[in-house]
Amino acid sequence: MTSIENLLFDMAQLFWWPVLLLVLFAFAYALFKLGGFLIEAFLRLRLPQRHWVVPTDATGSLESMELLVLRELEGLRLCSRIAPMLGLVATMIPLGPALAAVSSGQSQITANSMGGAFAAVIIALVAASITFAIYTVRRRWLMQELTHWMESQTSDLEST
Repeated sequence: MTSIENLLFDMAQLFWWPVLLLVLFAFAYALFKLGGFLIEAFLRLRLPQRHWVVPTDATGSLESMELLVLRELEGLRLCSRIAPMLGLVATMIPLGPALAAVSSGQSQITANSMGGAFAAVIIALVAASITFAIYTVRRRWLMQELTHWMESQTSDLEST
């Protein structure tokens, strides 16, 4: 390999542990958000008239309320989009050494290095799936709240 290829290879290897930590963080975040989502779903069933993010009596512009809704969903959206990329990176980093081990006949090294890589991509995809499902449902809930808020603002203007 040329010196540039060696440099790129070494740089890629430096990302292995940070990427694995980010995958674990994404999974922990997904589980944390899943717990909060289940609690919120239960409470929404029990208290259907309550407004959770956009209170009916809130004042402000439509744009500020939309920003409030976007802020609520931002972490879920980011995790659902970034986690699969992290999983792909976690798979690709050990692939180079695994292919080199295959070419030299060391199949046990290949199995060891790729086992963790495939586990990382599975965990990343599970995290992305959880956060995307939560994002989708919460987005609908928050859009309903925003619609109710807009209707209350319109009725307030008509009554004055």
